[in-house]
Amino acid sequence: MSQKRTHSPTGEEKRKKKKPEEEIKQQDKAMASSSDPPVFCDICDERKQKAVKTCLTCQSSYCDSHLEPHHRVPRLQKHTLINAVDNLEDYICPKHERPLELFCRDDQTCVCVSCTEGEHKGHNTVPIAEESRKKKTDVRQMIQDRMKKIKEIQLSVELRKKNTEKDKSSSDQIFNVLIGYIEKCQSDRMEMIEKQQKAADKHAEDLIKELQQEITELEQLSHTDDHLHHIQMSSSSYSRPHTKNWTEIRIDSGVNSLYIALAQLKKTLDTIMEKHNPTGLKFVQKYAVDVTLDPDTANPFLILSDDGKQVSCGDVKQDVPENPKRFDLVSFVLAKEGFSSGRFYYEVQVKGKTVWILGVIRESINRQEDITLSPENGVWTVILCNENEYLACDNPPVSLSLRVKPEKVGVFVDYEKGLVSFYDVESRSHIYSFSGQTFTEKLYPVFNPCPNGKGKNSNPLIITPVS
Repeated sequence: MSQKRTHSPTGEEKRKKKKPEEEIKQQDKAMASSSDPPVFCDICDERKQKAVKTCLTCQSSYCDSHLEPHHRVPRLQKHTLINAVDNLEDYICPKHERPLELFCRDDQTCVCVSCTEGEHKGHNTVPIAEESRKKKTDVRQMIQDRMKKIKEIQLSVELRKKNTEKDKSSSDQIFNVLIGYIEKCQSDRMEMIEKQQKAADKHAEDLIKELQQEITELEQLSHTDDHLHHIQMSSSSYSRPHTKNWTEIRIDSGVNSLYIALAQLKKTLDTIMEKHNPTGLKFVQKYAVDVTLDPDTANPFLILSDDGKQVSCGDVKQDVPENPKRFDLVSFVLAKEGFSSGRFYYEVQVKGKTVWILGVIRESINRQEDITLSPENGVWTVILCNENEYLACDNPPVSLSLRVKPEKVGVFVDYEKGLVSFYDVESRSHIYSFSGQTFTEKLYPVFNPCPNGKGKNSNPLIITPVS
Protein backbone atom coordinates (compact mmCIF):
# COMPACT_ATOMS: atom_id res chain seq x y z
CA MET A 1 0.00 0.00 0.00
CA SER A 2 1.35 3.43 -0.91
CA GLN A 3 2.80 5.87 1.53
CA LYS A 4 0.03 8.32 0.80
CA ARG A 5 -2.55 5.88 2.13
CA THR A 6 -0.56 5.00 5.28
CA HIS A 7 0.45 8.55 6.13
CA SER A 8 -1.09 9.77 9.40
CA PRO A 9 -2.03 13.45 9.04
CA THR A 10 -0.87 15.88 11.65
CA GLY A 11 -3.30 17.94 13.69
CA GLU A 12 -2.62 20.93 11.46
CA GLU A 13 -3.34 18.88 8.35
CA LYS A 14 -6.59 17.63 9.83
CA ARG A 15 -7.72 21.19 10.29
CA LYS A 16 -7.05 22.01 6.66
CA LYS A 17 -9.85 21.51 4.17
CA LYS A 18 -9.38 18.34 2.12
CA LYS A 19 -9.07 18.68 -1.61
CA PRO A 20 -11.77 17.04 -3.73
CA GLU A 21 -9.25 14.45 -5.03
CA GLU A 22 -8.37 13.37 -1.50
CA GLU A 23 -12.05 13.11 -0.57
CA ILE A 24 -12.74 10.97 -3.64
CA LYS A 25 -9.86 8.63 -2.81
CA GLN A 26 -11.13 8.26 0.74
CA GLN A 27 -14.61 7.47 -0.58
CA ASP A 28 -13.16 4.92 -3.02
CA LYS A 29 -11.21 3.32 -0.19
CA ALA A 30 -14.33 3.15 1.95
CA MET A 31 -16.21 1.53 -0.90
CA ALA A 32 -13.41 -0.98 -1.49
CA SER A 33 -13.42 -1.95 2.20
CA SER A 34 -17.16 -2.49 2.31
CA SER A 35 -18.76 -5.86 2.97
CA ASP A 36 -18.98 -6.85 -0.73
CA PRO A 37 -18.02 -10.49 -1.62
CA PRO A 38 -14.24 -10.87 -2.19
CA VAL A 39 -12.82 -10.97 -5.73
CA PHE A 40 -10.12 -13.60 -6.36
CA CYS A 41 -7.05 -13.46 -8.58
CA ASP A 42 -7.54 -14.91 -12.06
CA ILE A 43 -3.85 -16.01 -12.32
CA CYS A 44 -3.43 -17.99 -9.12
CA ASP A 45 -3.38 -21.74 -9.91
CA GLU A 46 -3.77 -23.49 -6.60
CA ARG A 47 -4.99 -21.49 -3.64
CA LYS A 48 -6.70 -18.39 -5.00
CA GLN A 49 -5.53 -15.16 -3.43
CA LYS A 50 -7.78 -12.15 -2.94
CA ALA A 51 -7.51 -9.75 -5.87
CA VAL A 52 -6.56 -6.14 -5.16
CA LYS A 53 -6.93 -4.69 -8.67
CA THR A 54 -8.74 -5.41 -11.90
CA CYS A 55 -7.09 -4.47 -15.20
CA LEU A 56 -9.65 -3.29 -17.73
CA THR A 57 -7.12 -3.62 -20.54
CA CYS A 58 -6.21 -7.21 -19.70
CA GLN A 59 -9.76 -7.87 -18.46
CA SER A 60 -8.39 -9.81 -15.47
CA SER A 61 -8.11 -9.40 -11.71
CA TYR A 62 -4.79 -9.73 -9.84
CA CYS A 63 -3.53 -10.31 -6.34
CA ASP A 64 -0.56 -8.32 -5.05
CA SER A 65 2.07 -10.66 -6.41
CA HIS A 66 0.55 -11.08 -9.87
CA LEU A 67 -0.11 -7.35 -10.11
CA GLU A 68 3.62 -6.63 -9.75
CA PRO A 69 4.37 -6.62 -13.53
CA HIS A 70 1.81 -3.83 -14.02
CA HIS A 71 3.91 -1.66 -11.73
CA ARG A 72 7.23 -2.65 -13.34
CA VAL A 73 6.76 -3.21 -17.08
CA PRO A 74 6.42 0.11 -18.98
CA ARG A 75 3.86 -1.30 -21.43
CA LEU A 76 1.68 -2.66 -18.63
CA GLN A 77 1.95 0.57 -16.67
CA LYS A 78 -0.26 2.15 -19.31
CA HIS A 79 -3.12 -0.23 -18.57
CA THR A 80 -6.23 0.95 -16.76
CA LEU A 81 -6.42 -0.41 -13.20
CA ILE A 82 -9.41 -0.17 -10.89
CA ASN A 83 -10.31 -1.65 -7.53
CA ALA A 84 -11.01 -5.35 -7.90
CA VAL A 85 -14.51 -6.11 -9.22
CA ASP A 86 -16.26 -9.38 -10.11
CA ASN A 87 -18.67 -7.81 -12.63
CA LEU A 88 -15.96 -7.00 -15.14
CA GLU A 89 -18.41 -7.09 -18.06
CA ASP A 90 -20.02 -3.89 -16.75
CA TYR A 91 -16.72 -2.06 -17.33
CA ILE A 92 -16.17 -3.31 -20.90
CA CYS A 93 -17.82 -1.96 -24.06
CA PRO A 94 -20.05 -4.80 -25.33
CA LYS A 95 -19.62 -3.63 -28.93
CA HIS A 96 -15.86 -3.08 -29.13
CA GLU A 97 -14.72 -5.13 -26.10
CA ARG A 98 -12.57 -2.24 -24.94
CA PRO A 99 -12.57 -0.54 -21.48
CA LEU A 100 -15.30 2.04 -20.88
CA GLU A 101 -12.92 4.90 -20.21
CA LEU A 102 -14.98 7.87 -21.43
CA PHE A 103 -18.32 9.46 -20.66
CA CYS A 104 -20.47 10.96 -23.43
CA ARG A 105 -22.20 14.01 -22.00
CA ASP A 106 -24.39 14.36 -25.08
CA ASP A 107 -25.91 10.89 -24.66
CA GLN A 108 -25.23 10.54 -20.91
CA THR A 109 -23.57 7.12 -21.28
CA CYS A 110 -20.17 5.50 -20.80
CA VAL A 111 -18.22 4.70 -24.00
CA CYS A 112 -14.87 3.31 -25.10
CA VAL A 113 -12.29 5.00 -27.35
CA SER A 114 -13.63 3.16 -30.40
CA CYS A 115 -17.13 4.54 -29.73
CA THR A 116 -15.80 8.08 -30.22
CA GLU A 117 -14.75 7.15 -33.74
CA GLY A 118 -18.21 5.80 -34.60
CA GLU A 119 -21.71 6.74 -33.36
CA HIS A 120 -20.32 9.12 -30.70
CA LYS A 121 -17.95 10.92 -33.04
CA GLY A 122 -17.87 14.65 -32.43
CA HIS A 123 -19.71 14.29 -29.10
CA ASN A 124 -18.65 15.95 -25.89
CA THR A 125 -16.72 13.15 -24.17
CA VAL A 126 -14.56 13.33 -21.06
CA PRO A 127 -12.62 10.74 -19.03
CA ILE A 128 -14.85 8.78 -16.70
CA ALA A 129 -12.74 9.85 -13.71
CA GLU A 130 -13.34 13.50 -14.60
CA GLU A 131 -17.10 12.99 -14.94
CA SER A 132 -17.13 11.03 -11.71
CA ARG A 133 -15.35 13.85 -9.90
CA LYS A 134 -17.88 16.30 -11.30
CA LYS A 135 -20.84 14.17 -10.24
CA LYS A 136 -19.34 13.60 -6.82
CA THR A 137 -18.85 17.34 -6.51
CA ASP A 138 -22.50 17.80 -7.46
CA VAL A 139 -23.56 15.20 -4.90
CA ARG A 140 -21.43 16.86 -2.22
CA GLN A 141 -23.05 20.17 -3.10
CA MET A 142 -26.48 18.56 -2.77
CA ILE A 143 -25.43 17.20 0.61
CA GLN A 144 -24.19 20.64 1.69
CA ASP A 145 -27.42 22.24 0.49
CA ARG A 146 -29.44 19.77 2.51
CA MET A 147 -27.24 20.21 5.56
CA LYS A 148 -27.73 23.95 5.21
CA LYS A 149 -31.48 23.43 4.97
CA ILE A 150 -31.36 21.28 8.11
CA LYS A 151 -29.61 24.12 9.94
CA GLU A 152 -32.19 26.57 8.64
CA ILE A 153 -34.99 24.33 9.89
CA GLN A 154 -33.27 23.90 13.25
CA LEU A 155 -32.81 27.66 13.55
CA SER A 156 -36.46 28.16 12.59
CA VAL A 157 -37.49 25.68 15.28
CA GLU A 158 -35.38 27.48 17.89
CA LEU A 159 -36.78 30.83 16.78
CA ARG A 160 -40.28 29.37 16.93
CA LYS A 161 -39.64 28.16 20.48
CA LYS A 162 -38.44 31.62 21.51
CA ASN A 163 -41.42 33.25 19.84
CA THR A 164 -43.72 30.72 21.53
CA GLU A 165 -42.36 31.70 24.94
CA LYS A 166 -42.83 35.35 24.06
CA ASP A 167 -46.37 34.62 22.89
CA LYS A 168 -47.11 32.79 26.14
CA SER A 169 -45.84 35.71 28.20
CA SER A 170 -47.69 38.22 26.04
CA SER A 171 -50.88 36.13 26.19
CA ASP A 172 -50.67 35.97 29.98
CA GLN A 173 -50.30 39.74 30.14
CA ILE A 174 -53.16 40.35 27.71
CA PHE A 175 -55.57 37.96 29.42
CA ASN A 176 -54.64 39.24 32.88
CA VAL A 177 -55.43 42.75 31.68
CA LEU A 178 -58.68 41.54 30.13
CA ILE A 179 -59.71 39.55 33.18
CA GLY A 180 -58.94 42.51 35.43
CA TYR A 181 -60.85 44.84 33.15
CA ILE A 182 -63.84 42.46 32.90
CA GLU A 183 -63.95 42.00 36.68
CA LYS A 184 -63.82 45.77 37.20
CA CYS A 185 -66.38 46.27 34.47
CA GLN A 186 -68.63 43.71 36.12
CA SER A 187 -68.23 45.30 39.55
CA ASP A 188 -68.82 48.82 38.21
CA ARG A 189 -71.76 47.61 36.18
CA MET A 190 -73.42 45.90 39.16
CA GLU A 191 -72.91 49.00 41.28
CA MET A 192 -74.37 51.21 38.55
CA ILE A 193 -77.33 48.85 38.08
CA GLU A 194 -78.06 48.97 41.81
CA LYS A 195 -77.89 52.78 41.82
CA GLN A 196 -80.10 52.98 38.74
CA GLN A 197 -82.59 50.60 40.32
CA LYS A 198 -82.73 52.64 43.55
CA ALA A 199 -83.21 55.82 41.54
CA ALA A 200 -85.93 54.14 39.48
CA ASP A 201 -87.65 52.91 42.65
CA LYS A 202 -87.53 56.42 44.16
CA HIS A 203 -88.85 57.98 40.96
CA ALA A 204 -91.68 55.46 40.75
CA GLU A 205 -92.53 55.98 44.41
CA ASP A 206 -92.74 59.77 43.89
CA LEU A 207 -94.95 59.33 40.84
CA ILE A 208 -97.23 56.97 42.69
CA LYS A 209 -97.56 59.46 45.57
CA GLU A 210 -98.38 62.20 43.10
CA LEU A 211 -100.97 60.02 41.41
CA GLN A 212 -102.52 59.06 44.73
CA GLN A 213 -102.77 62.77 45.64
CA GLU A 214 -104.57 63.54 42.41
CA ILE A 215 -106.86 60.54 42.91
CA THR A 216 -107.84 61.91 46.35
CA GLU A 217 -108.59 65.34 44.87
CA LEU A 218 -110.55 63.84 42.02
CA GLU A 219 -112.57 61.64 44.39
CA GLN A 220 -113.47 64.72 46.45
CA LEU A 221 -114.57 66.45 43.28
CA SER A 222 -116.69 63.49 42.24
CA HIS A 223 -118.60 63.48 45.54
CA THR A 224 -119.45 67.21 45.78
CA ASP A 225 -123.17 68.20 45.87
CA ASP A 226 -122.49 71.67 44.51
CA HIS A 227 -123.31 71.09 40.85
CA LEU A 228 -122.12 74.48 39.64
CA HIS A 229 -118.75 74.04 41.36
CA HIS A 230 -118.45 70.51 39.95
CA ILE A 231 -119.08 71.71 36.40
CA GLN A 232 -116.64 74.56 36.75
CA MET A 233 -113.89 72.28 38.13
CA SER A 234 -114.51 69.61 35.48
CA SER A 235 -114.74 71.97 32.53
CA SER A 236 -111.81 71.68 30.00
CA SER A 237 -111.65 75.45 29.88
CA TYR A 238 -111.12 75.58 33.63
CA SER A 239 -107.50 75.45 34.88
CA ARG A 240 -106.52 72.43 37.04
CA PRO A 241 -103.03 73.18 38.37
CA HIS A 242 -102.85 69.99 40.42
CA THR A 243 -103.31 67.53 37.54
CA LYS A 244 -101.01 66.56 34.62
CA ASN A 245 -101.16 64.56 31.38
CA TRP A 246 -99.95 61.14 32.55
CA THR A 247 -99.96 59.60 29.07
CA GLU A 248 -96.51 61.06 28.41
CA ILE A 249 -94.98 59.67 31.60
CA ARG A 250 -92.70 56.61 30.97
CA ILE A 251 -90.55 54.45 33.22
CA ASP A 252 -87.24 53.32 31.66
CA SER A 253 -87.03 49.51 31.89
CA GLY A 254 -83.23 49.53 31.37
CA VAL A 255 -83.31 46.46 29.09
CA ASN A 256 -80.50 47.82 26.83
CA SER A 257 -78.00 48.51 29.61
CA LEU A 258 -76.26 45.14 29.16
CA TYR A 259 -75.76 45.70 25.46
CA ILE A 260 -74.23 49.11 26.15
CA ALA A 261 -71.76 47.50 28.57
CA LEU A 262 -70.90 44.75 26.09
CA ALA A 263 -70.34 47.29 23.31
CA GLN A 264 -67.92 49.20 25.52
CA LEU A 265 -66.15 45.94 26.44
CA LYS A 266 -65.76 45.04 22.76
CA LYS A 267 -64.29 48.45 22.02
CA THR A 268 -61.78 48.03 24.83
CA LEU A 269 -60.94 44.50 23.67
CA ASP A 270 -60.30 45.71 20.12
CA THR A 271 -57.97 48.41 21.44
CA ILE A 272 -56.00 45.91 23.53
CA MET A 273 -55.75 43.39 20.68
CA GLU A 274 -54.55 45.98 18.19
CA LYS A 275 -51.97 47.21 20.66
CA HIS A 276 -50.51 43.73 21.21
CA ASN A 277 -51.02 42.28 17.72
CA PRO A 278 -47.54 41.91 16.10
CA THR A 279 -49.08 42.09 12.61
CA GLY A 280 -51.69 44.76 13.28
CA LEU A 281 -51.31 48.16 11.65
CA LYS A 282 -50.93 50.00 14.95
CA PHE A 283 -48.06 47.69 15.90
CA VAL A 284 -46.13 48.00 12.64
CA GLN A 285 -46.59 51.78 12.47
CA LYS A 286 -44.30 52.03 15.49
CA TYR A 287 -41.43 51.17 13.12
CA ALA A 288 -42.06 54.02 10.69
CA VAL A 289 -38.95 55.37 8.90
CA ASP A 290 -38.36 58.45 6.79
CA VAL A 291 -38.06 57.34 3.16
CA THR A 292 -36.73 59.52 0.31
CA LEU A 293 -36.38 58.58 -3.36
CA ASP A 294 -32.89 58.16 -4.80
CA PRO A 295 -32.59 59.96 -8.20
CA ASP A 296 -29.43 57.99 -9.04
CA THR A 297 -31.54 54.81 -9.28
CA ALA A 298 -34.53 56.26 -11.19
CA ASN A 299 -35.35 54.97 -14.67
CA PRO A 300 -34.90 57.81 -17.22
CA PHE A 301 -38.67 57.99 -17.85
CA LEU A 302 -39.45 58.68 -14.17
CA ILE A 303 -40.04 62.20 -12.84
CA LEU A 304 -39.15 62.85 -9.20
CA SER A 305 -40.25 65.79 -7.07
CA ASP A 306 -37.60 68.10 -5.63
CA ASP A 307 -38.20 66.80 -2.10
CA GLY A 308 -37.85 63.17 -3.25
CA LYS A 309 -41.28 62.21 -1.96
CA GLN A 310 -43.20 61.85 -5.25
CA VAL A 311 -42.63 59.94 -8.48
CA SER A 312 -44.59 59.75 -11.72
CA CYS A 313 -43.91 58.32 -15.18
CA GLY A 314 -43.39 60.64 -18.15
CA ASP A 315 -43.71 60.01 -21.89
CA VAL A 316 -40.24 61.32 -22.76
CA LYS A 317 -36.90 59.79 -21.78
CA GLN A 318 -34.97 62.33 -19.75
CA ASP A 319 -31.31 63.16 -20.20
CA VAL A 320 -29.83 61.77 -16.98
CA PRO A 321 -26.21 60.90 -16.06
CA GLU A 322 -25.12 57.30 -16.58
CA ASN A 323 -25.02 55.45 -13.29
CA PRO A 324 -24.59 51.71 -12.55
CA LYS A 325 -27.25 52.07 -9.85
CA ARG A 326 -29.87 53.23 -12.39
CA PHE A 327 -32.63 50.91 -13.68
CA ASP A 328 -32.51 50.83 -17.48
CA LEU A 329 -35.37 48.56 -18.63
CA VAL A 330 -37.92 48.75 -15.80
CA SER A 331 -39.53 51.91 -14.40
CA PHE A 332 -38.12 51.43 -10.90
CA VAL A 333 -36.73 53.89 -8.42
CA LEU A 334 -35.35 52.94 -5.01
CA ALA A 335 -35.27 54.77 -1.73
CA LYS A 336 -31.97 56.22 -0.58
CA GLU A 337 -32.32 54.24 2.62
CA GLY A 338 -31.52 50.50 2.69
CA PHE A 339 -31.99 48.12 5.61
CA SER A 340 -30.10 44.96 6.54
CA SER A 341 -31.61 44.28 9.97
CA GLY A 342 -34.50 45.08 12.27
CA ARG A 343 -37.96 46.33 11.28
CA PHE A 344 -39.09 49.23 9.13
CA TYR A 345 -42.38 50.60 7.81
CA TYR A 346 -43.45 53.30 5.37
CA GLU A 347 -46.67 54.48 3.65
CA VAL A 348 -47.36 55.45 0.04
CA GLN A 349 -50.40 57.25 -1.35
CA VAL A 350 -51.76 55.49 -4.46
CA LYS A 351 -55.05 57.40 -4.72
CA GLY A 352 -56.35 57.88 -8.25
CA LYS A 353 -53.91 55.44 -9.88
CA THR A 354 -54.91 52.53 -12.14
CA VAL A 355 -51.52 50.77 -12.13
CA TRP A 356 -48.66 50.70 -9.60
CA ILE A 357 -45.99 48.44 -8.07
CA LEU A 358 -44.74 48.71 -4.47
CA GLY A 359 -42.53 46.64 -2.20
CA VAL A 360 -38.88 45.95 -1.41
CA ILE A 361 -35.96 44.65 -3.48
CA ARG A 362 -32.50 43.24 -2.76
CA GLU A 363 -29.50 45.51 -3.32
CA SER A 364 -27.68 43.27 -5.82
CA ILE A 365 -30.55 43.04 -8.33
CA ASN A 366 -29.38 43.41 -11.96
CA ARG A 367 -30.51 46.92 -12.90
CA GLN A 368 -29.57 46.72 -16.57
CA GLU A 369 -31.92 43.83 -17.42
CA ASP A 370 -35.62 43.08 -17.29
CA ILE A 371 -36.74 41.90 -13.84
CA THR A 372 -39.09 39.05 -13.00
CA LEU A 373 -41.14 39.99 -9.94
CA SER A 374 -40.73 37.09 -7.52
CA PRO A 375 -39.06 36.36 -4.16
CA GLU A 376 -36.64 33.97 -5.93
CA ASN A 377 -35.27 36.98 -7.82
CA GLY A 378 -35.07 39.11 -4.68
CA VAL A 379 -38.25 41.15 -5.30
CA TRP A 380 -41.21 41.24 -2.89
CA THR A 381 -44.02 43.34 -4.38
CA VAL A 382 -47.77 43.86 -4.63
CA ILE A 383 -49.17 45.36 -7.83
CA LEU A 384 -52.36 46.96 -9.11
CA CYS A 385 -53.17 46.37 -12.76
CA ASN A 386 -56.21 47.11 -14.95
CA GLU A 387 -57.46 49.59 -12.35
CA ASN A 388 -58.94 47.06 -9.91
CA GLU A 389 -56.93 43.81 -10.17
CA TYR A 390 -54.52 43.32 -7.28
CA LEU A 391 -51.75 40.73 -7.35
CA ALA A 392 -49.08 39.58 -4.87
CA CYS A 393 -45.99 38.65 -6.92
CA ASP A 394 -45.28 35.44 -5.01
CA ASN A 395 -44.37 32.08 -6.55
CA PRO A 396 -46.93 31.35 -7.88
CA PRO A 397 -48.58 34.82 -8.07
CA VAL A 398 -51.57 35.30 -5.77
CA SER A 399 -54.71 37.16 -6.87
CA LEU A 400 -56.01 39.42 -4.08
CA SER A 401 -59.68 40.13 -3.38
CA LEU A 402 -59.89 43.50 -1.62
CA ARG A 403 -63.20 44.83 -0.31
CA VAL A 404 -62.21 48.44 -0.96
CA LYS A 405 -59.65 50.04 -3.25
CA PRO A 406 -56.70 51.21 -1.12
CA GLU A 407 -55.81 54.89 -1.33
CA LYS A 408 -52.75 54.56 0.88
CA VAL A 409 -50.60 51.42 1.18
CA GLY A 410 -48.33 50.60 4.11
CA VAL A 411 -45.26 48.37 3.67
CA PHE A 412 -43.67 46.62 6.68
CA VAL A 413 -40.50 44.48 6.82
CA ASP A 414 -39.21 42.35 9.69
CA TYR A 415 -35.72 41.42 8.44
CA GLU A 416 -34.91 38.74 10.99
CA LYS A 417 -38.31 37.03 10.69
CA GLY A 418 -38.20 37.12 6.89
CA LEU A 419 -41.53 38.98 6.70
CA VAL A 420 -42.81 41.54 4.18
CA SER A 421 -46.39 42.74 4.79
CA PHE A 422 -48.72 45.17 3.00
CA TYR A 423 -51.63 47.11 4.54
CA ASP A 424 -54.56 49.27 3.48
CA VAL A 425 -53.92 52.21 5.78
CA GLU A 426 -57.37 53.85 5.54
CA SER A 427 -59.33 50.68 6.36
CA ARG A 428 -56.57 49.49 8.71
CA SER A 429 -56.70 46.06 7.07
CA HIS A 430 -54.03 43.55 6.06
CA ILE A 431 -53.52 43.03 2.30
CA TYR A 432 -50.82 40.32 1.97
CA SER A 433 -47.64 38.97 3.60
CA PHE A 434 -44.56 37.22 2.24
CA SER A 435 -43.49 35.07 5.21
CA GLY A 436 -40.67 32.62 5.86
CA GLN A 437 -38.27 34.49 3.58
CA THR A 438 -34.47 34.47 3.99
CA PHE A 439 -32.78 37.85 3.60
CA THR A 440 -29.01 37.87 3.11
CA GLU A 441 -28.35 41.41 1.90
CA LYS A 442 -29.61 44.97 2.17
CA LEU A 443 -33.25 45.60 1.20
CA TYR A 444 -34.51 48.83 -0.40
CA PRO A 445 -38.06 50.16 -0.76
CA VAL A 446 -38.93 50.07 -4.49
CA PHE A 447 -41.50 52.17 -6.37
CA ASN A 448 -42.96 51.90 -9.87
CA PRO A 449 -45.71 54.43 -10.79
CA CYS A 450 -46.13 52.64 -14.18
CA PRO A 451 -46.95 54.40 -17.51
CA ASN A 452 -49.50 57.21 -17.26
CA GLY A 453 -51.89 55.54 -19.74
CA LYS A 454 -52.77 58.73 -21.67
CA GLY A 455 -53.49 60.53 -18.43
CA LYS A 456 -55.54 57.79 -16.72
CA ASN A 457 -52.60 56.88 -14.46
CA SER A 458 -50.89 60.26 -14.27
CA ASN A 459 -51.18 60.62 -10.49
CA PRO A 460 -47.83 60.23 -8.70
CA LEU A 461 -46.90 57.77 -5.98
CA ILE A 462 -46.48 59.90 -2.86
CA ILE A 463 -44.48 58.90 0.21
CA THR A 464 -46.55 60.25 3.12
CA PRO A 465 -45.73 60.78 6.81
CA VAL A 466 -47.00 58.03 9.12
CA SER A 467 -49.56 59.36 11.59
